[in-house]
Amino acid sequence: MKVGIIQSNYIPWRGYFDFIRECDVFVLHDNIQYTKGDWRNRNTIKTPQGLRWLTVPVHYDHTAQLICETRIDESTDWRGAHLALFRENYRTAPHYGYAQAILERSLLDTPRHLTIDRLNSSLIGGICRALGVRTPIHDSSAFGLNPALRKTERIIAICKALGADTYLSGPAAKVYLDEDALRREGITPEYKVYSYPEYPQLHGKFEGGVSVLDLIANVGSAAPDYIWRKEE
Repeated sequence: MKVGIIQSNYIPWRGYFDFIRECDVFVLHDNIQYTKGDWRNRNTIKTPQGLRWLTVPVHYDHTAQLICETRIDESTDWRGAHLALFRENYRTAPHYGYAQAILERSLLDTPRHLTIDRLNSSLIGGICRALGVRTPIHDSSAFGLNPALRKTERIIAICKALGADTYLSGPAAKVYLDEDALRREGITPEYKVYSYPEYPQLHGKFEGGVSVLDLIANVGSAAPDYIWRKEE
């Protein structure tokens, strides 16, 4: 069994969903420290003026707070603002309505005063369904981990709880992942390789790292052809 563990992102890029699909079980790492100014609460879309951040306002109370403790700041209508920005910049895309509906379902149908991980989980689940990804998704907070465990120790604990023999990681983890410790527990480390073709896109020069909603708005149900079907 192959398990992957990554922190949640707000409307992630297409590689995030390729990663999920490659796993037998995927875990959202929600009970680790929230990192300010990171992908947890923001992502980019394309506009005629260049890339534009969509940022979810959050209450950043202290540096040690966990992702699952990070509350969304509902003092402004950020949801309406994000929907309006997406509409303004993608309304001429061939499949704008399909992408907008995915965004609306999570932004308008989920309760207010969520934590950022709950919002992200809703969006990630909705996008997975649209892309046909059926990988089971769990939260790391559900495993009752000892808070004193270090990075690789946490990974090993989750993998063992799920019966994993393979751990899929992002390439950036090579700098800290203790591969020998994983192998001693009978877990083989693997690193995800991200490589994707360009697709028809609005607003000038191609940008591959934007939210997957850009891909969906431009190619609709053909989105998987530009993610994993390249290898099938």
